Amino acid sequence: MKLQRLLSLTRKAVDEFQMIQPGDRIAVGISGGKDSLALLYALASLRHFYPHPFTIEAITVSLGYEGFDLSPVRALTEKLDVPYTVVETQIGKIIFEDRREGNPCSLCAKMRKGAFNKKALELGCNKIAYAHHKNDVVETLLMSLFLEGRIHTFSPVTHLDRMNLTLIRPLLFVEEPEIKGFINKYQITTVKNPCPADGYTQREYTKELLAGLTRDHPGSLERIFTAILNSDLPAWRDRIPTVRGNHAV
Repeated sequence: MKLQRLLSLTRKAVDEFQMIQPGDRIAVGISGGKDSLALLYALASLRHFYPHPFTIEAITVSLGYEGFDLSPVRALTEKLDVPYTVVETQIGKIIFEDRREGNPCSLCAKMRKGAFNKKALELGCNKIAYAHHKNDVVETLLMSLFLEGRIHTFSPVTHLDRMNLTLIRPLLFVEEPEIKGFINKYQITTVKNPCPADGYTQREYTKELLAGLTRDHPGSLERIFTAILNSDLPAWRDRIPTVRGNHAV
């Protein structure tokens, strides 16, 4: 995928869900993986021509694992002229050594989000951006159906009242294989997730399930995503479709 298409799909999400307003200061969550680095690249490029002026801050919450080399991320932020902050924590030790959590992902996510939000506020940000893409949206819906018995997925825009922050997801129109293609085309170096639970989660199982469904029934990912777009789920109903000519897209 070329940068032009990444920017086109990112702007489509930003426009249709009114994600960015003039003067926004957006904290971008950077794990070092392909999704977060694609989001960083997209927002860093979009700020140069988007009609609503905004600034961004890149933030990584380190879990405290040895050998977690973030130098490729720092090099990219310097290339894109984006301020970069690493929040050092001992979350990994707390979860896997002190508490010995049998199901660590939920607590880890809560603690990471807390550290990230706190630093975003310290840096004067009013919004935070996560790198969830189209596949993540559909996978979350499937997990909610299978595990919770309800129709739910995360929202394009979420207001975090207690933190006085607004969470946006600008990559929701981008498919995961396109992100992989973008990272490969522009030779962007990623950083491997050092978490011991990486690759062994319920989401990973659902990802494989969706991949099989898409393989056996081509177009199923897009049809499920379209059903979400046309649903009455909170926040999704606030979409203002982009109009080209006489056709909404």
